[in-house]
Amino acid sequence: MRAARLIKMVLLLQSRPAMTAAELARELEVSERTVTRDAQALSEAGVPVYADRGRGGGYRLVGGYRTRLTGLARGEAEALFLSGVPGALREMGLQDAASAARLKVSAALLPSLRDASRTAAQRFHLDAPGWFTRPETPGLLPAVADAVWDDRRLTARYRRGEEEAVRELEPYGLVLKAGVWYLCARVTGRGSFRVYRIDRFTAVEPSAADGGGRFERDPDFDLPAFWEERAEQFARSILRAEVVVRLSARGTRQLPYAVDPAAAREALAAADAPDEAGWVTVTVPVESEEVAHAQLTSLGPEAEVLAPASLRARLAADAARLAALYGGRARHA
Repeated sequence: MRAARLIKMVLLLQSRPAMTAAELARELEVSERTVTRDAQALSEAGVPVYADRGRGGGYRLVGGYRTRLTGLARGEAEALFLSGVPGALREMGLQDAASAARLKVSAALLPSLRDASRTAAQRFHLDAPGWFTRPETPGLLPAVADAVWDDRRLTARYRRGEEEAVRELEPYGLVLKAGVWYLCARVTGRGSFRVYRIDRFTAVEPSAADGGGRFERDPDFDLPAFWEERAEQFARSILRAEVVVRLSARGTRQLPYAVDPAAAREALAAADAPDEAGWVTVTVPVESEEVAHAQLTSLGPEAEVLAPASLRARLAADAARLAALYGGRARHA
């Protein structure tokens, strides 16, 4: 533990002209007294740490000293490529590796480039979850992430409806979509890949199979392409019903914001020319009548449902209730 702290202290001093005891204590999460003792230990070990006394003093390395400990470990290099998503790193248990990697890179850069990490952080931040949601991090995510990095099979137990199933999986990749973590994996012994929501896993443990549980990764597997294809398939698979809607010009502009955007664009592209009043009739795939009711209500008087008749009747009943609410005398509190 102390050895790692001493190395980090050297890297910090190498990446900056000088640091006060308070700054070092804050970065190393120790007391200033411990910083003093660590600086003395480094000096005794031959590292030229110099202490500037008095007001505004601090610690610095003398004579352009540079450590050779700046080589990136594999895990640190992998984490570095994800350093723009700090929340995801933290949830996967990789924040320490990413911090060490950034520090080593900073120490290895020319002095004129050492503010690169700060300037980049000021200009880019990724906030993955959607608005008005507080997704919980799956407790088993770090264990699954370790297996993904290590190409190691997992024996996983997961909820499937009211039951639980057990599978031996070859975990290929993780995807964070709108605050929800997914695992793209192949069931051992089968050729097809599947997607699992990690928050539905109830238990995971490394496989005890021969070869230490490792699997041979398919070199042709492309995680972004696989996810894009599956996401599109999923979006289309849930659109199991259709509604016929007549839309005003304003309604046509609002439709992609009310229903699935791709389905809306395809429906509008296939529509006939507008009628004499400027309205167009489209057939839109929807998840269900219940969902369509909520979605199309947002269009208000810019949309008229023609079919199915049951949905048209529901919206007509809504319109009658609204007319009763707003047609009479205004109520005062």
